[in-house]
Amino acid sequence: MSLLCSIDGQITPVEEATVSVTDEGLVRGDGAFELLKLYDGRAFALKDHLDRLGVTCNGVFLDWDRALFEREIDALLEQNERPDAYLRLILTRPGRRIALLEAPMSFEHDMALSSVRYRPTIVLTGLKTLSYSANMTATRIAQQAGAKEALLVEPDGTILEAPTSSIFWVTADGTIRTPELESGILASITRDRVLQVVPVEEGRYKLEDVFEAAEVFLASTIREIQGVKELDGLSYESPGPVTQRVAGLLSERIQAELNGAA
Repeated sequence: MSLLCSIDGQITPVEEATVSVTDEGLVRGDGAFELLKLYDGRAFALKDHLDRLGVTCNGVFLDWDRALFEREIDALLEQNERPDAYLRLILTRPGRRIALLEAPMSFEHDMALSSVRYRPTIVLTGLKTLSYSANMTATRIAQQAGAKEALLVEPDGTILEAPTSSIFWVTADGTIRTPELESGILASITRDRVLQVVPVEEGRYKLEDVFEAAEVFLASTIREIQGVKELDGLSYESPGPVTQRVAGLLSERIQAELNGAA
């Protein structure tokens, strides 16, 4: 089954889809995006993702037609024959609308992180733009250190997030913690769902707080919950009992929302 793509409402197989080499999304990374997961062909939290897409567009002064884009997304999903896939939504200046289906990946509870010093760009804080070079470079720095992914940390040691996911950790007494949004991290939709299914303490924490954790896990749209087995050479139980419980509760929450019960 071929993966499909919609560009300004024109649906084609992904391998046949094209955009102009002068598109500002390509030339300048000037645009916004979202990534969703399909469950049996249904997009989870589509409204939330479109709401956040709107926040990003407002933040970078990018005009878009939400109602039109929603109709194009619906048309794409109606033709989609891949029940489990990712849906990437992209808006570029001056308003190209791209909805792209991608093959899913698998995530094991074997994540190894390496802390990478990072300072957010203030004018883009909380926005999900196409300007992801800093995030991807941080990942490559971590991979050079033998890890799989980076953990972004302010120069003063304040924990932020991973390049494409939120971080949570469990203290010795079982408390779950995560950085607060005010620290400059993305308002992750999966992070929000985790906060809805279990008590979580939010705050400004240092890297040493995570070093002392009993369990560490990441949360994102495509991975849901992924246990971390190593951070800067320190080992953790992965998945630990709290990580497994959160993963189960999140999965139940997702299914409830898809079934209209939440």
